[in-house]
Amino acid sequence: MAQPIEARNISFEYETAAGPVLAVKDVSFSVGDAEFLCVLGPSGCGKTTILNMLAGFLTATRGEILIGSKPVTGQGQDRGVVFQDFAQLFPWRTARRNVEFGLEMRRVPEAERRDTALKFLQLVKLEKFADAYPHELSGGMQQRVAIARALAYNPGVLLMDEPFAALDAMTREEMQKLVTEVWQETRKTIVYVTHNVAEAVYLADQILVLAAHPGTVRAQLKLDLPRPRDPLSTEFVAMQREVLRHLTH
Repeated sequence: MAQPIEARNISFEYETAAGPVLAVKDVSFSVGDAEFLCVLGPSGCGKTTILNMLAGFLTATRGEILIGSKPVTGQGQDRGVVFQDFAQLFPWRTARRNVEFGLEMRRVPEAERRDTALKFLQLVKLEKFADAYPHELSGGMQQRVAIARALAYNPGVLLMDEPFAALDAMTREEMQKLVTEVWQETRKTIVYVTHNVAEAVYLADQILVLAAHPGTVRAQLKLDLPRPRDPLSTEFVAMQREVLRHLTH
């Protein structure tokens, strides 16, 4: 079941040899049930730091985060995470066994684990590669396995940190279409970090635009473009211009 997210004036400060550095300052935003939020901004604006606070990997220095009306106090199985790095998969496990991992941690019976894993591999169009190992799969296919694994234990929220940044342009477009289809099928709440304006406009219900040093909110934009979205349409191009205007001013 999808869950809403609310971030209230969150800041994050980390220590360096030269003293404390403020990475994120007074960021607030909300994401509704089953809504798709893209967090967009230049390098160093705190996008991944915010995602790590949502995941519970980092604790906000100030402010609070609520998921499903409950404060985030650490990691939890109500959130699934997909990283950019292909190495997030276990190389000694097949695609199916990678997807089963979270279910094993929950002590789900073997037959049920297998059925669930195959269901989600089918959702990401990889059921024919269930017994393949990560080194036998392309980068895009490995990311599909990672998405299936993050969804298999049924989290309410899916957090994605530039998952397609290392892929070639054509594969990236295919993966953007796949994520849209998976989101429409599963109705998860998704927070997706990117620095790619076209990707954000293609995927998002709303875009959180950040400014850098420290990361602050420049704008939170709602998108009313119909789906599936046509990147060559007048409306799509106009929205890209609107987003770029907030990024560069």
